[in-house]
Amino acid sequence: MTTPQIHSLVEQMKGVAGEAAGGKARVGLAVGGGFADALRDSLARINDLQNRSGEMSRAFQAGEPGAALHEVMIAGQKASIAFELGVQVRNRLVNAYKDIMNMQV
Repeated sequence: MTTPQIHSLVEQMKGVAGEAAGGKARVGLAVGGGFADALRDSLARINDLQNRSGEMSRAFQAGEPGAALHEVMIAGQKASIAFELGVQVRNRLVNAYKDIMNMQV
């Protein structure tokens, strides 16, 4: 991560903290690409995996041809692992945010 990106993230956190404290103005919340887009894309992929797993499961339960049990199980495991990864990333981000907010300036 480059220095401008770090400064942008710090400004974003300051803006969110100010807004949470009752402030009206947001300070530089627009992160130009990078982390915000990567996070949004990751969440969309997790959602797609879960939707595909659900569709395959319903197709298998309905007895549709071409819906093999091993493919349904693999899709379910992929969705489960992706969701667990998303939860762990969220937990790490929350912990990092708390650590930064507890730093003395």
